[in-house]
Amino acid sequence: MKELNRSTAAGAASYPERILQYGEGNFLRAFTDWMIHKMNKEADFNAGVTVVQPIAQGMADMLNAQDGLYHLYLQGIKNGEPVSEVELIDCINHALNPYSQFADYVAIADNPALRFIVSNTTEAGIAWDDTDTLDMQPQKSFPAKVTAFLHRRFQTFDGAKDKGLIILCCELIEHNADILKKYVLQHAERWNLGADFIAWVEEANAFCSTLVDRIVPGFPRDKIDQIQSELGYKDNLVVEGEYFHVWVIEAPAWVQKEFPTEQAGLNVIFTDDMTAYRDRKVRILNGSHTASFAVSLLYPVDTVQQAIEHPVISQFMKQVVFDEVCPNINLPKDELKAFAEEILERFYNPYIKHFWKSIALNSMAKWETRVLPSLLDFQKRTGELPTRIVFSLAALMAYYQGEPQDSEDIVALYRAAWSDCDDSYDGIKALVTQVLAYEKNWKTDLNQVPGLTELTAQYLYAIRTLGMEEALEKLLADDAQLTQRAS
Repeated sequence: MKELNRSTAAGAASYPERILQYGEGNFLRAFTDWMIHKMNKEADFNAGVTVVQPIAQGMADMLNAQDGLYHLYLQGIKNGEPVSEVELIDCINHALNPYSQFADYVAIADNPALRFIVSNTTEAGIAWDDTDTLDMQPQKSFPAKVTAFLHRRFQTFDGAKDKGLIILCCELIEHNADILKKYVLQHAERWNLGADFIAWVEEANAFCSTLVDRIVPGFPRDKIDQIQSELGYKDNLVVEGEYFHVWVIEAPAWVQKEFPTEQAGLNVIFTDDMTAYRDRKVRILNGSHTASFAVSLLYPVDTVQQAIEHPVISQFMKQVVFDEVCPNINLPKDELKAFAEEILERFYNPYIKHFWKSIALNSMAKWETRVLPSLLDFQKRTGELPTRIVFSLAALMAYYQGEPQDSEDIVALYRAAWSDCDDSYDGIKALVTQVLAYEKNWKTDLNQVPGLTELTAQYLYAIRTLGMEEALEKLLADDAQLTQRAS
């Protein structure tokens, strides 16, 4: 079987370096890079991507071993029919690890043809770190890296306005690019980079918040041998995604002219206010994922499709969406119901094995951005707590007794909390209190939400003593009885 690289892959094109991409994971490669590939092929975009891995451990070496090439499998429903398509993506030129290739990384700022920055550094990526300094090689946080990179470009081109960049953020946090810009300006002030640089950041660069939507299960481990045999290549970066895609970009009108998505037939929406789009997508699609992953894994159920086909877990997921999420979103009820039904229908996609473990990464930050707003809005609107959402919070805490894939501080928080917990109700409540008080993640002390500490502790105690299966069935039965009495 042939190795996949530009010597062995017929038809792989090369493009000038015009895009710097922070993030090398499955999502960007199945979403943004696929769109760039489409625009290169169908709209003469002529843009190559240089990938920067955001943290010291990453996939730069794997990408470079294949000269940036990989295959994307898109599977789902197209025009009412099931489809499965595979395409070689060739827009990535090379990848860099700034922790070992710092000089090569910052030199990209000197390229006059560079026009775009794209990022997906997860919800935890756009964060403030006041220990970052300009002379670090590189800085620790993503906003500090961007500040130093832009300053280098500002100096190289003597503040030329036409050398600013269009920055497209794909992290699933509200106003992602606005927050990134705020931190860039804060670093510029803190590092005394000067009024001229600050003005250039403000006037010559477009920080564009975006909203992304495509389910990307990632690397198909369970069938990779079959796939590689069909391809005829040893491709270690194959990625799977659903056929459905939407990208909402909040940007000035002139950005759309430089980013020819329409000419490539892509489902990209340019708007001056993405609030309604974001609430609908993040709370329903991403929120249902984040609210359900721990429940499913502790049941145990491994994939999203298995969960939506499971009689008990499916009931839980649907009640979260229709009863506790949708009523809080400021859009017409019929429109929300149709969107939610479309989302849940996508979970049945027979082609895609979307493993809950891949969704579980960095779930504390995800829960804060994707699920907590629905909890708080429900409580404000009704004066009560959404029981299934609170149950999902308890399930998250139960799942995090193991070795969660999360930031060092979150892992340390749970390790300490669970080591001190004796599994009595009082011990469980003390753990819940400690986790809800972690303001670095929640942005507030959630123990101040009336009744939340007690109800979360009750559910966590039930999960620990009864097991997930019996605890979940009891929750749904109790809620059904309450609904009958209310009616």
